[in-house]
Amino acid sequence: MITIICVFLLAGIVKGVIGLGLPTIAMGLLTVVMTPASAAGLLILPSLVTNIWQLFTGPTFINLIKRLWGFIAGIFIGTLFSLLPGLTSASSWTETALGIVLIMYGLWGLIAKRLPSSVQSEKWLSPVAGYITGTITAATGVFVIPAVPYLQSLQLNKNDLIQALGLAFTASTIALAIHLSLDSKLAHVDYYLSAVALIPAIAGMYAGQYLRKVISELAFRRCFFIGLIALGIYMTIK
Repeated sequence: MITIICVFLLAGIVKGVIGLGLPTIAMGLLTVVMTPASAAGLLILPSLVTNIWQLFTGPTFINLIKRLWGFIAGIFIGTLFSLLPGLTSASSWTETALGIVLIMYGLWGLIAKRLPSSVQSEKWLSPVAGYITGTITAATGVFVIPAVPYLQSLQLNKNDLIQALGLAFTASTIALAIHLSLDSKLAHVDYYLSAVALIPAIAGMYAGQYLRKVISELAFRRCFFIGLIALGIYMTIK
């Protein structure tokens, strides 16, 4: 129990600061002491609740929905009608490839003075980016590619970016749950332990959000891209 509390507290802090990373960090640490199936079961409530909380943290929820509805629709369509192999049959190299992409993107973000903007192409690019994100989600369970680079390219400020990530991850979580339900692949979930894990996850996320408020935009960007690099390294060596 102490291990579960510490793991989700740490994962929540990271998610509160950079807006992502809770499932990856929690899975990486929990699988040291339990089976992947048990670890995945613990993630159900913490992942969903923290994503919803992240989504509603900020004043621009309605505006983001209006702006990103095509992106969200693309996520659902891509997840439910993916052309890639399903989550249980995905090749082992897929997660490694995604990890390498994250590392490259994170390094480029740290070095580049300014990311190229996709605002001018947003109308048609949003559904495409959403669909690709959905297909990769259905195949690997990973929500970040190309959702994170695309949302970053919209030149959102740090709070809007965190809220947009919450919107994307909430949509991806719901879409993936529907996909797995339709395929009858949902494993048994220990909702009691998952609810217990939710408490330190929320506490950690609250602490991480406070840290995000007191750091500068430049420091946030550095934390954001360093966090992506760390996640990519984990996915690659795994």
